[in-house]
Amino acid sequence: MRRFVKKWRPPLALVLGGTLAAVLTLPILGIVNLRLWGNVLGWGEAAWLIAWIAIIATAVLGFLLWRLVLRPVWALDRYAQDVRNGGQPDAPTHLGTPEFMALAGSVMGMGESLQSRADSLQAYANHVTHELKSPLTAIRGAAELLDAGASGADAATLSKTIMDASSRMQDLLDDLVRHAQAASSGGVGSVCLSEVVDGLALPVEILQDGMVPLVREDLRTILTQLAGNAADHGATVLTVRVLEGGIEVADDGPGVSPGNRDRIFDPFFTTRREQGGTGMGLSIVRSLVTARGGQIALSDEGPGACFLVSFG
Repeated sequence: MRRFVKKWRPPLALVLGGTLAAVLTLPILGIVNLRLWGNVLGWGEAAWLIAWIAIIATAVLGFLLWRLVLRPVWALDRYAQDVRNGGQPDAPTHLGTPEFMALAGSVMGMGESLQSRADSLQAYANHVTHELKSPLTAIRGAAELLDAGASGADAATLSKTIMDASSRMQDLLDDLVRHAQAASSGGVGSVCLSEVVDGLALPVEILQDGMVPLVREDLRTILTQLAGNAADHGATVLTVRVLEGGIEVADDGPGVSPGNRDRIFDPFFTTRREQGGTGMGLSIVRSLVTARGGQIALSDEGPGACFLVSFG
């Protein structure tokens, strides 16, 4: 979410209260001063003076309301319209009162979230199309050969090709469902680390126990994906520690090569495609952590892979 430069602005309650107070008191002051000045300046001159004071006061109040209320509303409306039309608008710079600044932060955060989701959906659609082409091509080719009259050992090989390709497609679809579920907003809560480490793909060594700001199911999903990914790459143990506002998860595997460090969270990126890897495990973890307002990063610590999950 965007952060704004803090400038003092009167709160909206003060602006509205001051305006209502001026509307109430100006006529009363005008009547009182007309009676006081009428005998000194003359009734006509006193009336003109009071009229000019009223005009100037109204202009000042109108300017303040335009600057502190109307202009921020127009700016936010233009921003929302541009986002809805698919543009990349600049953030409004005149935000008026603190209430409008908070509203602007919420609207811009929502716009950025929607834009990010739209970009993610487009990227996933492109990836899914690319990933499903290979098994679909294999199934079609095998079906055509079977239809042409292949028999015996050839027919058995082609049948196995169809089964393997369909299994690959099922794995991809299952991972996409888990990815969509991870990206949806979850509940707020916390859980003790030691309560969710049993039954993972690797033995877990807890270096520092504590409460993690996630509900049980979310933390279990994160650890399951990280443990499974580590086991697939030759690790034998997972070490976990609770940090302030997050957790550190490391393994004793070979680690991540420098050439792959920037790509490991990308959907469908995998170094185990021949072994059936779909490349969605770490992408699922990142989507889940991001949906809960956190971040995950690959640390440089240790010979194996070390992930830092932080919140707040």
